[in-house]
Amino acid sequence: MEGKWLIADRDLNEREGLKWLLKTSSLPVTNILLAANYQEFIVLFEKETPDIVLMELDMISKEEWSTFRELMQIYDPVLLLTSAEATFERARLAIDMQALDLMIKPFSTTKVKSAYQKVSKRLGKKNNSNSANHPNHYKDISYESLFIAHSVSIDYHHLAAFQTESIETNDLLHSFLSEFPFKDEHGIFALSDMVVLLFKESCLHITEQCQKAMRKWEEEFSDPLAIVIFSGKSSLTLNQKYMQTRRMLEFTYYKGYRQLVEFDSPQDWVHIDPFLAPPEQRAWIDMLTNFDLEKIKTWLYDEFLKFQDPYPDPGLIRIRLTSILAQIRRYMKTYNLDEQISFENEYRYIFNSILYDKVLYRTVQNLILFIQKTFNGAEISSRNFKQDPIERGISFMEANFSNADLKLENVAQYVERNSSYFSHLLISKTGIGFTEVLARIRMKEAKRLLIETNKPIKEISYLVGFHNSNYFSRMFKELIGISPREYRMNKLDMMKGEMAQSEN
Repeated sequence: MEGKWLIADRDLNEREGLKWLLKTSSLPVTNILLAANYQEFIVLFEKETPDIVLMELDMISKEEWSTFRELMQIYDPVLLLTSAEATFERARLAIDMQALDLMIKPFSTTKVKSAYQKVSKRLGKKNNSNSANHPNHYKDISYESLFIAHSVSIDYHHLAAFQTESIETNDLLHSFLSEFPFKDEHGIFALSDMVVLLFKESCLHITEQCQKAMRKWEEEFSDPLAIVIFSGKSSLTLNQKYMQTRRMLEFTYYKGYRQLVEFDSPQDWVHIDPFLAPPEQRAWIDMLTNFDLEKIKTWLYDEFLKFQDPYPDPGLIRIRLTSILAQIRRYMKTYNLDEQISFENEYRYIFNSILYDKVLYRTVQNLILFIQKTFNGAEISSRNFKQDPIERGISFMEANFSNADLKLENVAQYVERNSSYFSHLLISKTGIGFTEVLARIRMKEAKRLLIETNKPIKEISYLVGFHNSNYFSRMFKELIGISPREYRMNKLDMMKGEMAQSEN
């Protein structure tokens, strides 16, 4: 199907370049019109009614925007937009107009040609009387319905979200789904990281259709696909269904891709404490100190790879993994591994994997491999006598502070140093002596127990390594400034105040 083009751009070189790329392409073109400003664009558009508009967003003023939008809605040309501003606002305007593409200057020849090919496909489908699945036939639904929370207009559509593991193939996924012969499909929305389909409430075989689409996709492409279907008849707006579906799509973090999940009511994540408790910290210190890779594997598998529905919030899992990485970081410092570029790069890679990797199992495996490499590096460092006795000593104190008989001699013996020399090194590095370092470690745990448990102060004093509870209370007040009882009451009052404030 041949098309009439109107290219509007304030830059002469840009206009001529876009025109030249169009003329040298294999696309059938009836006519190419050029406009240098908005007024000229309006005159040519109303006179020629082009099939395709390639428009520079930056030439449209705020006052002219509503007119331009109305014009596009009335005549409904295939719309390509360009801009020199790679901003969220420009992307939002393009989405609002349901533009086929937004190209950011300076243009890439490959990007422009790809956009032209999209235009050709869209124009052919638009003029095909049998193209019942084409997204432009639903004028009652817009991108705004997905993104903006409306207080009215309950939606009666089922919603399916498709996501590939690689964002780079999202355009390809959109094209694939646009051409797939879905039944009772009422709309398709291409987002930056997924494609959303709407199905009529009367559709009875959404799951089967989506499974067929997944099989077809896997036959043609290698990028794994995940699908979430909201099929409930709950009285929610489209935005509420979209937000729920987007949240549920994070199930891939636990299950991986090549999965389809269907749900019919709003879902919530389970809350977990994302931080390692002191006993867990001590367990990690022991496992790292003893080079116990098998025990670490078991701990990580039991902790992260045995979740069942309902799943915890993936964000909290990522925080918990960073808490573990903090223990490994201290271990690296003990053996000066943080000063080696290769280990530092590996550490940053694992940190990014924890923050951004889409599959939890992959992150856990990466973490185990990193720990294994760290053990190898620590053994080499240990053989070369480069380990930091102070870091090792502090780690030992953190693991054994509950021992009321822990002395400087015990720690010095652990790091294979003379007591006086170790004390000198400790003061040189931390600015405080052994007794104060140990007291601070104990008080940190005491504060946690005072806030998080109802244990009596006498029991807490024993748990953090004091024979005498009165001596513990005196030391606590000396270091913290108030008594243990006052500390607990102050924290409880503060928490009650925050709860009352949140309720208001």
